[in-house]
Amino acid sequence: MARRLGIASLLLALTCAPAALAQVSDADRATARSLAVEGQEAIDRKDFSAALDRFRRADAIIHAPTLLLGVARAQVGMGQWIAAQESYNRILREGAPERSPEPFFEAIAAAQRELDALAPRIPQVLISVRGTDTADVTIDGEPVPRAALGVRRPVDPGEHAFRASAAGFAPVEVKLTLAERASETVALELKPIAPPPSSAPPAPAAPAPDRGPVAASGSSRTVLGIAALGLGGVGLAAGAVGGVLAMGKHSDLSERCPGGRCDASLQGDVDSYRAMGTLSTIGFVVGAVGVGAGAFLILTAPRSPQRAGIWITPVIGLGSAGAKGSF
Repeated sequence: MARRLGIASLLLALTCAPAALAQVSDADRATARSLAVEGQEAIDRKDFSAALDRFRRADAIIHAPTLLLGVARAQVGMGQWIAAQESYNRILREGAPERSPEPFFEAIAAAQRELDALAPRIPQVLISVRGTDTADVTIDGEPVPRAALGVRRPVDPGEHAFRASAAGFAPVEVKLTLAERASETVALELKPIAPPPSSAPPAPAAPAPDRGPVAASGSSRTVLGIAALGLGGVGLAAGAVGGVLAMGKHSDLSERCPGGRCDASLQGDVDSYRAMGTLSTIGFVVGAVGVGAGAFLILTAPRSPQRAGIWITPVIGLGSAGAKGSF
């Protein structure tokens, strides 16, 4: 019975339109009536999306409180409570002319009753943003004015995505399902984006360690020791060469001077033999002193850790003399 009365009221309202609607053609009135009937039937079967479409089309042809009331009821059924609240308020603001059909005034009274029942059911949310005062905030992609932040804001029931973003900050998003009559707070905290790591300049080369006076003194003694070894090697070589030549000269004189007596004609050879022997002796003496002094200087020189492995070995051979080692 209620459904029949609702449709009957719609038909009566659109048939007995006030003078302000007299300019609408008969075809438009018929179309609006047909759409209104379809919209009411859609509400009865809870197909609120179809009902919203039909009542909006009918209201666009003939604007009337009865049709706008159908729009509001369809919006409530779809969960669009904020939009429905505005549709109810529009009916109350516009009212109806004095000579309007009775269904118009009944629609206005129904809008007031339904608005009073809907208002306390609408969820409320308070959005708090921390980190910056320049954040852009959206609810389900729709921007929220900065003046509306930090105060209670009506929101349709259901799941919503609250998002905040700002230059230089990582965006943050919070999803929340709001139940009927709920009052929630959504905190959105923005944190600065860390700057990308910059390429650090190459580290300066470490200065050479100061080896100090002891290290310098040790290096000088090592150099002197090497020089002494070289001089000793030359002396040993000279002694060896002189010794070999003296031995050869001695053998020649032994053959030419029987009994160890040489005539006056061989005196030059005798003097040469003696000079070679003296040279050989001096060479060996100088060589021995040089090698000994060089080895002593090197082995007793203060050493740095890098030179702890120094070793020297004298080398003496036929016709040669010297030293080998590691520094």
